Amino acid sequence: MAEVLSQSQIDALLNAARSGELDVDKPAEKSAEQKYRKYDFYSPRKFTKDRLKMLNSIFESYARVINSRINALLHATCEIDVDSVEEQRYYEFSNGLTESDVVSLAEIDLGHLQGDDPILVHMDTPVVLSMLDRMMGGEGDPDPTIPSDYNMTDLELNMYESLVADLVPIMGNSWENYITLHFSYVRTEVNPTLVQLIGYDETVVIVGLNIKFPNCTGRISLCLPGEMLTNVFSEISKNTSRRTTGEDKSEEIFDTLRDSELEIVAELARTRILLSDLYHLNVGDVVDIKRSKDSPVFLNIGGRRWFDGKMGTSNKQVAVKIGETYIKM
Repeated sequence: MAEVLSQSQIDALLNAARSGELDVDKPAEKSAEQKYRKYDFYSPRKFTKDRLKMLNSIFESYARVINSRINALLHATCEIDVDSVEEQRYYEFSNGLTESDVVSLAEIDLGHLQGDDPILVHMDTPVVLSMLDRMMGGEGDPDPTIPSDYNMTDLELNMYESLVADLVPIMGNSWENYITLHFSYVRTEVNPTLVQLIGYDETVVIVGLNIKFPNCTGRISLCLPGEMLTNVFSEISKNTSRRTTGEDKSEEIFDTLRDSELEIVAELARTRILLSDLYHLNVGDVVDIKRSKDSPVFLNIGGRRWFDGKMGTSNKQVAVKIGETYIKM
């Protein structure tokens, strides 16, 4: 936010300009201090650039999904892209809201990760009215006579709630590469300036999405509570560490496989005969396989040759004694 000068500072600048001490035509020289970004120790950054980049990637995926969803729902062509992902204080988000704005509330349901602070969804009123007009069969052309402080009617609010309730649960699909989250629509607040939904000094992440129709443009803002994001990122880090610990689970895997059933085929030999000869075979006929009776028997598992052995008996049952191994275990 730009610095606002006090009246005394303005008077001092005017006096300096009149006396000639200040050359208004000469551009101000940039000091070396401007090369460095000032750090606010009162509100230190809670999330690293990598986390914000992760959120940017997640909501780029979300933008693509709801883009297709809105196109199908409204039978129109629109473009949705991520404009910004910024960490702020909640009051910076709430100060931009007016009495005529409508804010929708959503929450995540993931056991202990479920926080008290809701996720806030805000859409610019002109683009909302354009979308509602399309839902009722119109062309979505903006009405220039609508005032900036327009309050939506009960019918428009019901349609708006149905629209948001359809878009909120889709948000969980964008997190699937990192964690399983379930988003659900809660309610819609009219005149959010009268309701303190999140502490004014609480850290939040504001995700801005630009939505463009052929005849209307607007912005969708998502306010993500910092406490909720901290819990989610912590859970993602735990899941990542579990996957990268390199823990040996071979014994557990083999314990499961030991109870599995496999078909073993003992093959003495293979030969070819004519179909006419096969048709005339009778009991007692002999097929020459061109191998001696002492030749090894091959054991095939899953269609692959694993062992060979000798035919014999074990406990008065036909058996094969394992000889050579072809595939190393």
